[in-house]
Amino acid sequence: MAETHFKHDHFAHCESGVMSLMLRHHGLDISEPMAFGLSTGLMFAYIPFVKLGGMPLIAYRNMPRGIIKGLQKNIGIRMKMHTFSNPEKGTEMLNSLLAQGKFVGAQTSVFWLPYFPPEMQFHFNGHNLIVYGREENEYLISDPVLENPVRCEISALQKARFVKGVMAPKGLLYYPEFVPAEIDFEKILPKVIRKNAKIMLKTPLPIAGVSGIRALARKIAKLKKKETRYASLFLGHIVRMQEEIGTGGAGFRFIYASFLQEAGTILDNSQLSESSQAMTAVGDGWRDFAMMIAKAIRNKKGEPIDFMAISNKLLSVASSEAEVYKRLMQI
Repeated sequence: MAETHFKHDHFAHCESGVMSLMLRHHGLDISEPMAFGLSTGLMFAYIPFVKLGGMPLIAYRNMPRGIIKGLQKNIGIRMKMHTFSNPEKGTEMLNSLLAQGKFVGAQTSVFWLPYFPPEMQFHFNGHNLIVYGREENEYLISDPVLENPVRCEISALQKARFVKGVMAPKGLLYYPEFVPAEIDFEKILPKVIRKNAKIMLKTPLPIAGVSGIRALARKIAKLKKKETRYASLFLGHIVRMQEEIGTGGAGFRFIYASFLQEAGTILDNSQLSESSQAMTAVGDGWRDFAMMIAKAIRNKKGEPIDFMAISNKLLSVASSEAEVYKRLMQI
């Protein structure tokens, strides 16, 4: 049974898009950038001991479910979240919730979603979507990164929800139990902005925040001592993590810049608007960094990769990003 009043929308990122759509449906009209910013979702982590396809995990936002949990903590929404050890039980629960007229968020693996074209199917277990109805053996799905709603066979979605590996979804389903009618932006916005800036500047972990960006830059500089094929694969992995998986380094910086612009308008604060412009420039720096890598590893002239130049570019990005957070700590 489908919900005829459901309205799909297209977003930049899956989890922030799902939460924006859910909260709007329940009467709290906030944009995707606002949902992302209010969750204190901006992050960076270079985690060499967690592997994806044999390469280290590089994250540009907090971990999957972090946006959901951040919104619960920061603005007081209450989410009901279910995980399952048995796939059949997870499918039964989803069908039951749909029969009750709910639409439900789900965490999945991109690789096993058949509506994605083959070039977009890769092993990433943190992809979020909304299931808003069921017709016979198909679910009606609003995937935030797609232009239009899609359909997916029940068995295929079950497989995508119960894959194993890093960030395994465990069949996660979620939906709001309570959504506040409004938000006290005057109180909450300065608090979450300073909190996110502090996370990026002052985390004690050397692999997280701005320190993590610099750690990755140092790793890139050391690649010149590695075997050429491994070094090229490592650099390609950085670009893949940045530009293809999730939304990437630049994409999340652009989303956060939009959040700062919106917050500046709400609070009538020119410093936030200026910080928005600076964060947009940081996003441009991340894109330039990715382009620099792409050109280096696709070089057809056989020229050696200038690892120090790539490392220095990332160090420059780290410094620019740190300056934005220093400014935001004073808001």
